[in-house]
Amino acid sequence: MTQIDVIRHGEPVGGRRYRGHGVNDPLTDTGWQQMWASVPDASSWDLIISSPLSRCSEFAKALAERQQIEYEIIDAMKEIGFGEWEGKTPEEIVAADAEALERFSADPVHNRPKGAESLESFSTRVWNAYQEIADRHQGRHILIVAHAGVARAIIANVLRMSLDDVYSRLRVEYGAVVSTLIEKPGGPAKLLLEQK
Repeated sequence: MTQIDVIRHGEPVGGRRYRGHGVNDPLTDTGWQQMWASVPDASSWDLIISSPLSRCSEFAKALAERQQIEYEIIDAMKEIGFGEWEGKTPEEIVAADAEALERFSADPVHNRPKGAESLESFSTRVWNAYQEIADRHQGRHILIVAHAGVARAIIANVLRMSLDDVYSRLRVEYGAVVSTLIEKPGGPAKLLLEQK
């Protein structure tokens, strides 16, 4: 069996903003605490894979050193691009267009910010990388340190849910962990809910 866990990064410096792959804020002290609180002291991970963004990669490196395992950076695990919203707060977006966030929340697939990556291409990028990781590391336990969008894309593909539903209805908190299980090579991935 292959188990792939995905952990969302902790709180980044700069407060609440739309951070896609164009904003590279590091974690706050609170963000580091959230991450360490989410991982067990004695884990069974064989490898850590990370988004290239510092809010993920710095923790991935620190955890790999602590647990004396390898880690690697995979560019395809970076967050979705938010186009002209990159780095902006919700208040700044509303000041420019009072209904923009409301339209986006109601239908995130068809109301993307100007210049943003499409949800379909993002989901395909992440899912292809996930499947490549699963094929390359059959029988291993992998941790991916990434973003809320990456976790949502994986969940949407595993559960065969619409991108609209997953992106408008699923909240992924800082430090949240999503586990998936592939019981046989080439088989379907399943969502794994574990009692802690």
